[in-house]
Amino acid sequence: MDRRALITAFAALPAAAILTPEAAFAASARANPAWAPAVGDVETDIAPRALRRIHGRAPKGLAGTLFRNGPAKFRRPGGDAGHWFDGDGLVRAFRIRDGKASLAGRFVDTFKRRQDTKAGAMVSAGFAQVPRPDAVVRHADDANAANTALLPIGGELLALWEQGSPYAIDPVTLQTKGLKTFRPDLAHMPFLAHPRIEPDGRVWNLGVAGRKALVWTLSPDGSLAGTAMIDLPRAAYIHDFTATQRHLVIALQPWIQDRRAQPFVASMSWRPEQGTQVLVIDKDDLTKRRIFELPAFFAFHFGDAWEEADGTIRFDACVNAEPTFAARGGSELIAYKSPTDHQDTRLALITLRPGGKAELQSTGLTAEFPRSDPRFAGKARSKSVINTVGGGADLPFLRGVAVSDWRTGKADVFDFGPDHCVEEMLFVARPGSTRELDGWLVGTSLNLKARATELHVFDAKAVSAGPVCSWRADVPLPVGFHGAWMG
Repeated sequence: MDRRALITAFAALPAAAILTPEAAFAASARANPAWAPAVGDVETDIAPRALRRIHGRAPKGLAGTLFRNGPAKFRRPGGDAGHWFDGDGLVRAFRIRDGKASLAGRFVDTFKRRQDTKAGAMVSAGFAQVPRPDAVVRHADDANAANTALLPIGGELLALWEQGSPYAIDPVTLQTKGLKTFRPDLAHMPFLAHPRIEPDGRVWNLGVAGRKALVWTLSPDGSLAGTAMIDLPRAAYIHDFTATQRHLVIALQPWIQDRRAQPFVASMSWRPEQGTQVLVIDKDDLTKRRIFELPAFFAFHFGDAWEEADGTIRFDACVNAEPTFAARGGSELIAYKSPTDHQDTRLALITLRPGGKAELQSTGLTAEFPRSDPRFAGKARSKSVINTVGGGADLPFLRGVAVSDWRTGKADVFDFGPDHCVEEMLFVARPGSTRELDGWLVGTSLNLKARATELHVFDAKAVSAGPVCSWRADVPLPVGFHGAWMG
């Protein structure tokens, strides 16, 4: 498949005032669920503002910015988004310095957002959104919501989606600089929202279209180091992948794109009889590959993989039995309905043996958004940072944070309680330390009772003791997806 054919295939895929506490409450009252503000609309950018410290003190040595991304505009007078994944991306900056914290946020100035704003409706293509007849759909980036994750590199902050180019953001002002094209012939090519970053800053990523994938390699300064096209055994849905020091590890679950249809989600079929394949590719020679077979599972997210001395590869995954949330639940969520056919996502360890045997061992722990110490990316490690506790029909968001230890099988858990929707937590190393998870977890939650977003800092070695410091904003922001720390 050449560049033009890949772009054509991808083009067929989906692509004012802040929400005040009063507006959030009104939306909640109309819709019934207490968690309605978690998928509420933000109407304009968020002017810089100080956060109020409500607990503890900021640790000495902690200074930097937690950047977060996520959808924050779903509804317009002429028509709403079709899925949680289709909202406009809002980049939020939580800055910590000298014991104080502040918040600012700006929507990514995408073509999609401009087109929808002008139409007064969500007219663009999306994950679960059929484009209106008058919508412009020239290539994948016309549907690019830039709403999923962030990559700080080369002095820029890249807002990532899944099926199109990154958007470059100024990390100081949060102003959108435009689409990031690493080379003219790579314009509008897919770039996944979950690149793998080696400890030295080198980046690996994939761009997936059907049974083809573009392997991206970026240098630590953000320049393009190389690209290569590879064949995949199946046209599986790939939101995330993982990597060891020597290998790319790609899970090919049996949610298969087996037809051309709009919206994108309608082109997928769940085929559990095919099982899940794990493709392992040598980074130095992409023609060297192995395939491992596992029973069928669905997963959005994987933790960093590592390879042991005998060649055994291990990595963590947050797994479901089926893709029910992707297929239906995300659409129900923004309609203020608890997702039907709810399934808890469980933390599991996947092991790939040198002889070709593969194993999946579930911990039974409810979990999402697995993260680890980035200094150990691709190297042997023993701990995973996860969101946990909750996720039922009454509160379809997780409300706790934990560090799970693979050696002991135990988890150090803190539960915020049913009034909180907890977002992904990131690890920040203590200055001068080289030990795994010696530092802090930094992340946010939406406090439904206070109708406000909060910023929290945990000692990563004592999560169950609760936050060592928390700040509160004067606004509730909808729950987002992923973030990045810039010191």
